[in-house]
Amino acid sequence: MTVAEELPETPETSEEEPIKQRKNGLYPGVSDELAENMKSGWADTELRDLEPIAQAARTAARRAALSARFPGERLVIPAGNLKTRSNDTEYPFRASVEYAYLTGNQTEDGVLVMEPKGEGHEATIYLLPRSDRENGEFWLDGQGELWVGRRHSLTEAEKLYGIPASDVRELTGSLREATGPVRVVRGYDAGVEAALTDKVTAERDEELRVFLSEMRLVKDDFEVGELQKAVDSTVRGFEDVVKVLDKAQATSERYIEGTFFLRARVEGNDVGYGTIAAAGPHACTLHWVRNDGPVRSGDLLLLDAGVETHTYYTADVTRTLPVSGRFSEIQKKIYDAVYEAQEAGIAAVKPGAKYRDFHDAAQRVLAEKLVEWGLVEGPVERVLELGLQRRWTLHGTGHMLGMDVHDCAAARTETYVDGVLEPGMCLTVEPGLYFQADDLTVPEEYRGIGVRIEDDILVTEDGNRNLSAALPRSSADVEAWMASLTS
Repeated sequence: MTVAEELPETPETSEEEPIKQRKNGLYPGVSDELAENMKSGWADTELRDLEPIAQAARTAARRAALSARFPGERLVIPAGNLKTRSNDTEYPFRASVEYAYLTGNQTEDGVLVMEPKGEGHEATIYLLPRSDRENGEFWLDGQGELWVGRRHSLTEAEKLYGIPASDVRELTGSLREATGPVRVVRGYDAGVEAALTDKVTAERDEELRVFLSEMRLVKDDFEVGELQKAVDSTVRGFEDVVKVLDKAQATSERYIEGTFFLRARVEGNDVGYGTIAAAGPHACTLHWVRNDGPVRSGDLLLLDAGVETHTYYTADVTRTLPVSGRFSEIQKKIYDAVYEAQEAGIAAVKPGAKYRDFHDAAQRVLAEKLVEWGLVEGPVERVLELGLQRRWTLHGTGHMLGMDVHDCAAARTETYVDGVLEPGMCLTVEPGLYFQADDLTVPEEYRGIGVRIEDDILVTEDGNRNLSAALPRSSADVEAWMASLTS
């Protein structure tokens, strides 16, 4: 890859920020003749028949709810900026969830500004316009159109997102001159925050962040459809993995990770989080994402993975699979205990139930099993009161799911963990048992076995719906399913 060269200074470009030139570029500059030549001879590519994005009406409703919560205040929600991976290469960009939720736009440097006006707010989306053909940016700058692809024009953006669009390069100046109360979502755009440094407070900005997080607790029909789409692709990704377990055994866990990633990129935007492809004792490491270990027949594979849709909604599903296609006696014993716990947890998900109920139900079953197996001294109530089961269960039994894999994380405790389930909420139910390879408190046959089963559960008006029900869960069904895919 080479990066663009800098134009010689001319009256037209002298007052603009110079186009960055690579230190060791092969061309020392651009001749006047070439610069002039590159300005003309290009077809008109403006897109004039664009329709609004599918969720445009919903993003408008979300902005209206935000407006009602903070009357008379200027609200600033940035998308974020590109982050350097190494030298002059960047990580793939993913817009902030708050920004994408309110606009549907996903481009770097974007900023949504809601200016108080009358009884409500007037929204403007600030974006980079198409790269300039007069100053050569489109072919000389590393982020120009011929290097990274075409951006939408501001007119096109207005049609797509249903929001008036302006040039983001003019935004920081106007923010510095802003008067009246202002709130900003922090952590995404240092330039925007610097422009507002004397106008905002951490406490007020946190209130904005919390509100935007709590808005996402209940999903609308569009969001539920996107979550189901993410799950359906994830199911196909799990099927892909089962079909290539022989190749994974010949290589490593990386083959499993790469196989699932292919499905995620073909059908979605990306994986929703780093895939956990944990074989053998690696399954006892909750967030094993190195994925560089061996895959052996006779071991279990714990695969925790999710496809993210093009609108950023992600699945989060886990299955623990016998690499050979058949569980051993001890593997089945542990697996069936986790399955029973998950069944109890899923049954507790319903409108009006406490959020904690599904966790408590699943943990009780696991505690009962541990007492029954003689691994911890009962009674069960004592085990639960002291949390003694946590040596082997380790984590909570689930979390909210949406545009973040751990969605709504900034919500107040009283509305989330201490809250009540409502129709439209989507959460994971994912109990597990993990017997570390070096745990001398359990019989040797248990050591190195880790099992987790995770499904994505939607709260409905009359109970719940398992969005990932297409993936078998019981030990017998898992074995039959694997056999059907590999025969």
